[in-house]
Amino acid sequence: MSIIQQATYTHHDVDIQSREHVFKGFVQVEKVSLRHRLFNQTEYTPVIHRELIRRKEAAGVLIYNDQQQKFALIEQFRVGAMNDSISPWQLEIIAGVLDGDESPETCIRRESLEESGCELDHVELLFSFYPSAGACDEIFHLYVAQAELPEEGGIFGMPDEGENIKLHIIHYIDLNLLLQSDRLRNAPVIMALQWLKQHLHTVENV
Repeated sequence: MSIIQQATYTHHDVDIQSREHVFKGFVQVEKVSLRHRLFNQTEYTPVIHRELIRRKEAAGVLIYNDQQQKFALIEQFRVGAMNDSISPWQLEIIAGVLDGDESPETCIRRESLEESGCELDHVELLFSFYPSAGACDEIFHLYVAQAELPEEGGIFGMPDEGENIKLHIIHYIDLNLLLQSDRLRNAPVIMALQWLKQHLHTVENV
């Protein structure tokens, strides 16, 4: 098995010296002191001190419909982008954090109803990944799914959770223009739309 398929080290090669909660809110922050193995050496690093942002697992889904030749994105305010030069209101796929012990698939089905009113057909998992492993332990599960899309968008979300979400229904013919624009500023939506572009290429060549 090549090094690309098999990791050089595992979590057993990390020596946690201490970890301390320094903040608990919508996210949690820990102060961690650790050592880890060095490549091609038997020694460990000196003790390293890091802040770790703890977040729940999340899942998102790109909803599309080949028959309607359309897909759905949402737009909402994001505090992490509040100083964004284009807009703090980000274009995204439908997504949310896992509630309790629910599965990622259950999460996206729930979020789809809350944020678009759409019931998902067959869902497909593309990737599970760390959006920002340099500082955060969140894992994001990225799905795609076909569903019957409304003719027009609308306003959705859970107001008691501070959500104010605008649903956009976009034609396939506008996909390339959107990918070339400066409105896509987060990894899941870029990854999902790149998948959709490849999907459309495959369908056209079948």
